[in-house]
Amino acid sequence: MFHKLLIANRGEIAVRLIHACRELGISAVVVYSEADAHALHVRLADEAVLIGPPAPQESYLRGDKIIEAALHTGAEAIHPGYGFLSESPDFARAVNDTGLIFIGPPEAAIRQMGVKTEARALMESAGVPIVPGFQSDTASDSDFRREADRIGYPVMVKAAGGGGGKGIRIVRAAGDLIDALGAARREADHAFGDSRVFLEKYIERGRHIEVQILADQHGHTVHLFERECSIQRRHQKIVEETPSTLLTPEVRARMGEAAVKAAQAVGYVNAGTVEFIADAQANFYFMEMNTRLQVEHPITELVTGRDLAQLQIRIAAGEPLPFSQADLTQRGHAIECRVYAEDPANGFLPATGTILKSIEPAGPGVRVDAGVESGDEVTVHYDPMIAKVVVYAEDRAAAIRRMDQALGQYVILGVTTNLPFLRDVIHHPVFAAGEATTHFIDEQFSAWQPVDMELPDEALIAAALSEMLVAPPTRSVEGSIGGDPNSPWNRGDRFRIGQS
Repeated sequence: MFHKLLIANRGEIAVRLIHACRELGISAVVVYSEADAHALHVRLADEAVLIGPPAPQESYLRGDKIIEAALHTGAEAIHPGYGFLSESPDFARAVNDTGLIFIGPPEAAIRQMGVKTEARALMESAGVPIVPGFQSDTASDSDFRREADRIGYPVMVKAAGGGGGKGIRIVRAAGDLIDALGAARREADHAFGDSRVFLEKYIERGRHIEVQILADQHGHTVHLFERECSIQRRHQKIVEETPSTLLTPEVRARMGEAAVKAAQAVGYVNAGTVEFIADAQANFYFMEMNTRLQVEHPITELVTGRDLAQLQIRIAAGEPLPFSQADLTQRGHAIECRVYAEDPANGFLPATGTILKSIEPAGPGVRVDAGVESGDEVTVHYDPMIAKVVVYAEDRAAAIRRMDQALGQYVILGVTTNLPFLRDVIHHPVFAAGEATTHFIDEQFSAWQPVDMELPDEALIAAALSEMLVAPPTRSVEGSIGGDPNSPWNRGDRFRIGQS
């Protein structure tokens, strides 16, 4: 086992990995940018190394500086978390070339799965069902038009090297295809430096379901069942749950087997996720493979009783998986809600500022993975997700009630968050019925506005008294020192000279 590990990330995933290191007796080193000098992950780590200015391109995406920090501090391995460099094959290779261990899959697997067109071809040859589509690096727009007619509308134009919802266009009519190809290429080139695109049949009323896999260095590969991630805004997940309400035991087993085949086809090692799109009849098709730990991994941990972060580290250290597929079972139901500093009523615009007060919910079956505490700053430089609320219960109805209670208890003052929006999502009858598709947010919450809550008189009186006590006088007083907070004339607390 490692003695010291460097975490090449920030926010809640860095905090999560620090806890995993502590439980394994490993010293945790983190890196940070100038904007994160006082961040929670920096305060919690055993060591912290400044690697650059706030911009990710000058800090968290500087693989050379991260490797230098690992070597300087004596770390033996680097865990990339998710995002940033977690799915960079060049970074994985550079880490291994220095004699350090990259806690993730082999470079070749990342590279093969990172290009969506290559991944589709690999999965098809491995017998994994894929969405009907068309891919070619030399095809003209006329070729794309002909193939779209063959596939049948609607189709999706997708970036070959993309992710995170970028470089995607849904085309419902032939007349819109050429414009969509151009727009997707431009966005993909800007986001990924790769303008290649491909076509896929667009699955109407689709359900986004993914399967967690683990593979060790000794040839053992298992799946840890599915997570449903259909509730999304702008192709990014906000609510996840397991088990999925769509799958029967038979379909669940087939999907798990397909995910294991996908991993084995690329010689996969460590944790990964195979993502599928399913239709209303539970026919499922491969979409992509995420070669890293997922944001939503806690719900899998809760229903399987397995710590995925610790297992990642153990696998990277050469240990075999301590269980077989037959040992794994799903128990109960888990739901995760992602808490963002954003304004759902204003197009989910990110919010910034100081978190004046943060009070996390607590109770049986409630877990909060947070990257911030009271007094921390939410800046413009990074993703606005600040925490995840995760609940576990014996069944889905109980888990929904527990999540509602947890979200209602969560207090975050100082920045706008999506907490009220999340409560409305889980209260919605479509979600309660387990029938939400990837269109759910667009269809049900396109014009969402928070419900104005009438404050009780006591709260208004308390606010007025507080303002009166701290406010400066409205008119000058002879002898006062203008603006001096130490002047007794500038105090509103009935101070009198010579009196208590």
